[in-house]
Amino acid sequence: MSKAEETKAFIIEKIAPVFNKKGYAGTSLTDMTEATGLTKGSIYGNFANKDEVAVAAFDFNLKKINAILKGEMAKETSAREKLLVHVRVYENFSKYAFPSGGCPVLNTSTEADDTHPALKQRACDAIMSWKKNLAGIIKEGIANKEFGKTTDPEQIAVTIIAMLEGAIMIAGVTGKAQYRSHVAKSLAKLIKAL
Repeated sequence: MSKAEETKAFIIEKIAPVFNKKGYAGTSLTDMTEATGLTKGSIYGNFANKDEVAVAAFDFNLKKINAILKGEMAKETSAREKLLVHVRVYENFSKYAFPSGGCPVLNTSTEADDTHPALKQRACDAIMSWKKNLAGIIKEGIANKEFGKTTDPEQIAVTIIAMLEGAIMIAGVTGKAQYRSHVAKSLAKLIKAL
């Protein structure tokens, strides 16, 4: 890595948690300089503007989650267990190296849906990629006769995402972690019944 690439990576690593907790609108230039210990000129010498920093921070946070899921799924051999990894990880995300502030897909989707087209597109792309990966696992399970042949991979994939993200949102808003566990148990039953 060149010195410029190292500086850019440092900035993103330090700022990503701030954006994930405070959102795009809530993150100020002061927040960015305090998180990095750098000046405004140093930050904007590496990024064109706040939008570019926010998109890079989202990508950084998403990469962390994807690495966790990939690592946990690599330990499993069946399609069913690979799907259940998502339930375990999201139900117990505090036990993993999740981004500070929780799920960036949920956080960004909630904030950017009406306010920031670039971040909205990033969140949409993340959801569509997640759906594609889950649907692929479900198709593998159908081919291996783990799941019934009438199982609709896209429907189940979208349902898994909605239940996981909804569980995080409800638990976060209410402050009741048991709601996340309730949804996780329901989702595990759904997956086991496929």
